[in-house]
Amino acid sequence: MATQGEPVTVTSKNLDAKLQQAGNAVDMLRRSSATPDSLPIRAEFTNWRDEQEAWRTGAALFDQSHHMTDLYVEGPDAIRLLSALGVNSFKNFGCNRAKQLVACNSDGFVIADAVLFGLEPERFNIVGRPSMADWVEFHARTGGYDVVLHRDDRVSRNPFGRRVYRFEMQGPNVLDILRKINGGPLPEIRFFHLGDLVIAGRRVRALRRRGMCGAPGIEIWGPVADGPAVLDALMTAGAEFGLRRCGARAQSTFATESGWIASPLPAIYSGDTMKAYREWLSADSFDATASLGGSYCSMRIEDYYLTPWDLGYGHFVKFEHDFIGRDALAVRAAQPHRRKVSLSWDSDDILRVFESMLGEGDRAKYMEMPAAHYTTFAYDAVLRDGKGVGISTYVVYTSNGREWISTAIVDEAVAQPGTEVTVLWGESDGGAAKSNIESHVQMPVRAIVVPSPYSDRADEHYSPYSFAAV
Repeated sequence: MATQGEPVTVTSKNLDAKLQQAGNAVDMLRRSSATPDSLPIRAEFTNWRDEQEAWRTGAALFDQSHHMTDLYVEGPDAIRLLSALGVNSFKNFGCNRAKQLVACNSDGFVIADAVLFGLEPERFNIVGRPSMADWVEFHARTGGYDVVLHRDDRVSRNPFGRRVYRFEMQGPNVLDILRKINGGPLPEIRFFHLGDLVIAGRRVRALRRRGMCGAPGIEIWGPVADGPAVLDALMTAGAEFGLRRCGARAQSTFATESGWIASPLPAIYSGDTMKAYREWLSADSFDATASLGGSYCSMRIEDYYLTPWDLGYGHFVKFEHDFIGRDALAVRAAQPHRRKVSLSWDSDDILRVFESMLGEGDRAKYMEMPAAHYTTFAYDAVLRDGKGVGISTYVVYTSNGREWISTAIVDEAVAQPGTEVTVLWGESDGGAAKSNIESHVQMPVRAIVVPSPYSDRADEHYSPYSFAAV
């Protein structure tokens, strides 16, 4: 059994009770004024345009130490627990490996995804939004698993301070910077494998991960006390290679340019099979206080649920083991799937949105630059010939392409690059439901389907090559 935590006591202060009081999950989420968590770092270290361009032309450093939740799972039943929840295969998983863990409900809809690190033979770390940590913790504490949990919450929910720092570096000059720091050839670290580096005399754990523009990316971490020295060494070594530290404004656009949907709505708000979990989840948890926004509007919360294929995770689904949602996904596997694409928004229509901010008359929903993120779960309607063909998520301006883009999930019939669609920008009620949204009118914005990820040489993002081989 889980060896930390007290027995669960169901009270009125839980998500299920909150949903019953609201009467409808969509109403509850749409009335919430929660905004995406702001990163507790400077908005800009230089300027967000140059910081964006650094991951294409030189190197960019992201401070990931603050906004993600870490859940450490340790014990003889750790793999059994993770395998029971993840759609992924665990056949070859273990120490010094990583994977994008995807968990679904019994109907095959995604609850959350996160990066899973194999730190030691029976010790693992889950890093991502709180949704995955909560789901794993619930099953660990209620499912009779012999594991120990240690939770290191995001800064906004953590009065004790983080245990580790976490930096990510992206760009064509990353390897040159690491070689300079290392004083020679780098140790071989294969794609989504872990290895060790020494920076500023400190042992650093490293993950070789997907990179922008076909160049390798790396994520490094270590004890939080070592963070300042490691950061200073990286910035000093990277100065001649165009390394820029990215502030919160640039960092908030990176996911969209890389084609990752950072916060899909968890498929937990309905269904009898999820009731025990909703009763366990507190009323002030991430999923209970999150907001839903955008022009896509249905009163059925199930219409907002997503499958692994919607999110581009279909190839992770493996049926050689038993896991929650397996039977439903086995049926869905043979069915048509929507596709994840990027959308290039029409610049003339964008100008009309901004023009409405001037003078008199109706105004469109304001588009904050460079990331127009105003809600936790962003669902804008994508139309073709006036009919709904999908949803568009977090829209951003990219200085790399000098345009506004978003990541979308669309029907197969409109998924081919070059297809013209329309995104409906703005809330269906004109902002009446949320105090943090100004009164506005909806405006159609033309867009063209482009490949996802949006960044160049996207087919190289998942290259199996090691650092030493590149």
